[in-house]
Amino acid sequence: MTPTRHASELLQPRTRRKTRIGLVAGGLAAYWPQFPDLLPQLQESSRYVTDRFNELDAEVVDVGFVSDAPEAAVAAEKLRVADCDLIVIFLTTYLTSSMVLPIAQRSKTPVLVIDLQPTEAMDHANFDTGKWLAYCGQCPVPEVANVFRRAGIEFRSVSGHLKDENAWRRITQWVNAANVRARLRHARHGLMGHLYPGMLDVSTDLTLVSSQFGSHVEVLEFDDLRVRVDEVTDAQVNDRVALARELFTIDGSVDQNDFDWGARVSVALDRLVDDFDLDSLAYYHRGLNGEQHERLGAGMILGASILTARGVPMAGEYELRTSLAMLASQAMGAGGSFTEIQALNFFDGVVEMGHDGPAHLAVSERDPLLRGLGVYHGKRGWGVSVEFDVTQGPVTTFGIGQDRDGRYTFITSEGRVVPGPLLAIGNTTSRVDFGGDPGEWVDEWSQTGIGHHWALCVGHRAADVRAAASLLGIEHRHVDMAARSRWGSL
Repeated sequence: MTPTRHASELLQPRTRRKTRIGLVAGGLAAYWPQFPDLLPQLQESSRYVTDRFNELDAEVVDVGFVSDAPEAAVAAEKLRVADCDLIVIFLTTYLTSSMVLPIAQRSKTPVLVIDLQPTEAMDHANFDTGKWLAYCGQCPVPEVANVFRRAGIEFRSVSGHLKDENAWRRITQWVNAANVRARLRHARHGLMGHLYPGMLDVSTDLTLVSSQFGSHVEVLEFDDLRVRVDEVTDAQVNDRVALARELFTIDGSVDQNDFDWGARVSVALDRLVDDFDLDSLAYYHRGLNGEQHERLGAGMILGASILTARGVPMAGEYELRTSLAMLASQAMGAGGSFTEIQALNFFDGVVEMGHDGPAHLAVSERDPLLRGLGVYHGKRGWGVSVEFDVTQGPVTTFGIGQDRDGRYTFITSEGRVVPGPLLAIGNTTSRVDFGGDPGEWVDEWSQTGIGHHWALCVGHRAADVRAAASLLGIEHRHVDMAARSRWGSL
């Protein structure tokens, strides 16, 4: 079979407003008349930090350098109006906590404190007091942390030196977390159809999605899709079939009529996403006796997979919390494919996981296969489905749980996708080694409060998810088979 072109080459990503990072630097005005060379040096350090932030994929709102509490109050107001997703305060030397607290209080935005001294260490033999003070950004960190705690403000910091790549890796991790906060805070999630009968774990309170994440949930009908399917032309169907042939290896089991129908639904799904300005969609419809709504549900997988690869995640079985996790994964650059447990292999020590339904084409190990299905497991319908495994190497399972009090939790576990035999039934199956007995992993994973679906992400991303949970003010739980701990706290 002819190899397909990668999804990233063929599909235009859907973009949103960039993550907005507020940036302010500061030091103590009392030093400037005493040490005339100090302020210019610190301002040069501040410009370097601004340049590094401008290199990230974010919009930077730089409000400059502050030297006292009144200047800090002015900066705080500018940052409040800017509606940032994360505010970074650069402590260039000692300053008082009274200069920092208003920025966090008035903006009502998560704050990251950074202190990056000019080099790895002072030149002790040649330094005077003025030169030492350029290395004194760490001094106020405990003071600020204490005041934040007393004010009920979450404290987070990164300490290092200006060109310390380990420090910049940690800073970038917080920016990635801000990407998640930004996407969820401004997202519009589509919810179409109805709950899969009996799946009590999937049931989600829509008000809590808005109140805890800031997202909007748009409740849709399958009729919203139906009327758009009716408007799709044969020429558009042919174009979509041609695109699919470039994206997928087409198995001989694919019926052309089913293929054409999936392509028609795919074009209509694109229109639905545009018309309702959606960032994600969770859907399910049972249908009966081949009526049109049943056919719509059965024809979703092709179009849903294409949209997921474009950054608009789609989840079947009305799984709203998983579509949110998939969107958060996308914001971290980790992909995120719709997943559940399929079986355990005790010979190889792996958990086999995946799903029939939408796949994230951009994270496939091999050319994704389009396979014809005569029946879906546990569902009515027919049509075409996607078969692939996630890229071999490090992966993270990431889902959103909901506790008795209604609060959401971010839940992760890290493993590796390893090669081996896979089912050939039109599922997105991957073999994941979590570093321990697969049965024990299932027990530990289930204790966290996870539902039976989640996103399978590329890379070890638990630290990124933990940081995102911190910015969103929710709990993170992590299953680590090596450490044998049930979950970790922030």
